[in-house]
Amino acid sequence: MGAWFSVDAELAVDLRPAALSDDVATSVDYGQVMQRIVEIGTKNRVNLLERLAGLISEAILREFPTAEVRVRVRKLTPPLGGLVGVPAVEVIRQR
Repeated sequence: MGAWFSVDAELAVDLRPAALSDDVATSVDYGQVMQRIVEIGTKNRVNLLERLAGLISEAILREFPTAEVRVRVRKLTPPLGGLVGVPAVEVIRQR
């Protein structure tokens, strides 16, 4: 049985070329970033939020033109035994 997660990813990207040219080829395809996050989250079985955040941040740094990435992962359906809360982790990775 799987769990529901929320993922935020912030990429540090030089956006000047895209701002000047208005050409999507000079920017990051955020749809591809999102697809990669979904792929990692659905094809990898992990026990820890830390592991999932690490896998996502490593892939983004490897596959997209960013100098730094901040990834936040929240487990939306935690087994907390009646307690209310949303466990989360945040990792920041740089090239």
